[in-house]
Amino acid sequence: MGISADRISGAFFFLLGLALYFFVIPTYVETVEGSNLAPKTVPNYISIIIAICGAFLVLKPTEHQTQSLRAFLVTGAYAAILAIGIFAMSLFGFEYVAPVMAFVIMWMIGERRPLWFGAGTILMPLIIWFLVTYPLGRALP
Repeated sequence: MGISADRISGAFFFLLGLALYFFVIPTYVETVEGSNLAPKTVPNYISIIIAICGAFLVLKPTEHQTQSLRAFLVTGAYAAILAIGIFAMSLFGFEYVAPVMAFVIMWMIGERRPLWFGAGTILMPLIIWFLVTYPLGRALP
């Protein structure tokens, strides 16, 4: 059981999932009375999934080779678009930014089918807005 990039990143995500579950989510997610679903439910599930996937990666790393510099730059571009989109949401709101951000990301990954563009840029943000606003009883920025 040698040390590889997969094992190191798996250990990172295992520890990140545990830190989110035990420290970050209890500290920064407020409890709300009268809601159908507690605000910390979904983040807790996601943090558990992150920790489990990290543990699996430590136990059984892949045989993949290191990616090219171009792949890392494209990944950085995706991360930058997400960061800019999140910042723009704080200024303009989810309803205006999410469709544009979805369109840009779908265009970058090579999606060109009109039906998928419509579903990804209009339908999915609408579903996310509806689920967060009504069943969860929370407001989006």
